[in-house]
Amino acid sequence: MCEIMKEFELKYGCNPNQKPSKIYMEDGSDLPITVLNGKPGYINFLDAFNGWQLVSELKRATGVAAATSFKHVSPAGAAIGRELSDLEKKIYWVDDLETEFTPLASAYARARGADRMSSFGDFIALSDVCDVPTATIIKREVSDGIIAPGYEPEALEILKSKKKGNYNVIEIDPSYVPDELEKKQVFGVTFEQGRNELVIDDAFFSNIVTQNKELPQAAKDDLAISMITLKYTQSNSVCYVKNGGAIGIGAGQQSRIHCTRLAGSKADNWHLRQSPQVLALPFLDSVGRADRDNAIDLYIGEDYMDVLADGAWQRVFSEKPPVFTAEEKKAFLSECAGVSLGSDAFFPFGDNIDRAARSGVNYVAEPGGSIRDDVVIEAADRHGMVMAFTGLRLFHH
Repeated sequence: MCEIMKEFELKYGCNPNQKPSKIYMEDGSDLPITVLNGKPGYINFLDAFNGWQLVSELKRATGVAAATSFKHVSPAGAAIGRELSDLEKKIYWVDDLETEFTPLASAYARARGADRMSSFGDFIALSDVCDVPTATIIKREVSDGIIAPGYEPEALEILKSKKKGNYNVIEIDPSYVPDELEKKQVFGVTFEQGRNELVIDDAFFSNIVTQNKELPQAAKDDLAISMITLKYTQSNSVCYVKNGGAIGIGAGQQSRIHCTRLAGSKADNWHLRQSPQVLALPFLDSVGRADRDNAIDLYIGEDYMDVLADGAWQRVFSEKPPVFTAEEKKAFLSECAGVSLGSDAFFPFGDNIDRAARSGVNYVAEPGGSIRDDVVIEAADRHGMVMAFTGLRLFHH
């Protein structure tokens, strides 16, 4: 750690009119962080501290390096460092990098690639010391900042060169343990509660309530990733996970089915990026990765003519691609499987399970406790899913 800080003055709070603003420890002790570069803002720190908790728990639960990509106090993606396939490297725009894909680098590539539209301008959290391969991936992404327990010297210099030298780099003391009680104020009223120190491990998924009880270790890991991600996602929330990374996160929806649909559509987009139709899109060499992401999002969505209309496609493609029809998309998605789904509270109706099935979900974890649990279990049995009731809600506000 470098310079120790008692407090850190912020330019403003959530909005420019909210002044003065600062962060500090209420008991007068030193802050557990050092700002190595840039000047992070109020929302940056909210994302940083929530993200750090998330990746720390992922590392503890799985023993593998973890990363998350945060936007507006909810993760857009979270992952552990499972090895990337050649196809995954391609859809995450890292296949051209001549760098070693360390577990940490793979974790961030997965986290950023879960929902690249939402991750644009993210705040990154890493469970381990940031290495050069990870910094190399981060270097060319549009991002606001990063928090990690340390930085290799060369990696730090790479990061400090971003945003004309103003990229936010925060180092956190990994030994820091917060008080058991946490407080916040709303409308001048102080709220106090015990921290959610719930440990999510294999035993968390032992109460399997469906006929199918075959829950492999890889699925347990994915369910753990889902539930830990939900601990730091604005409720209501659900999270789809595959291959060690979130592929669809729905946050802050008032209705759980809307949350399931939102996250499901993101998971579908993740799958569709791997389709032959998308992989064969003839992008112009001059089109950057962010614009490619926007074009793909339009191409696989209902507003595909926004990118395929005459006068529009010429700005992106060297030749006009064929329409990716609804029938073709449905056929491709029907082959998807092996997805895990977590929910921060019980599913009140079986329609959530029916929607999840269309996105290849085979494994589900939710608290249970609804008066319609039997209907939800019946829906899971109808789709041959494995479903565990955890008995514990994970609301986060």
